[in-house]
Amino acid sequence: MNPLRWEVLGLAFVLALPVLAMGLRGDLTLDDVFARLPWCLGAAWAAVALLTAVARPRTPTPPAAVPQDEPLAPTDPEPATAP
Repeated sequence: MNPLRWEVLGLAFVLALPVLAMGLRGDLTLDDVFARLPWCLGAAWAAVALLTAVARPRTPTPPAAVPQDEPLAPTDPEPATAP
C-alpha cells in the first residue's frame, strides 16, 4: 500500500496536529517537531493498513474438485455380518 494515499495523508495530518500545537506553544523545539512528524505518517500508514485488511471481505475457498469418472471411496467400512 502506498504511504502517500489520501486517507493516509489525511490521518497523518490529524495525528500531527498535537505535535504541531506543542511546537507552536513552545513545548517542543523545531528539531523535535520535525523528528516526530515522520512517526505520524508511519502511524497513519499502519492504522489505515490495519483497517483496510480488517474491512476487506473474505473470499470463500472453492471446494476441492472431485473427478467425475472415479467413484468416491466409502468413508466407513461396511459392518461385519455375524453368521
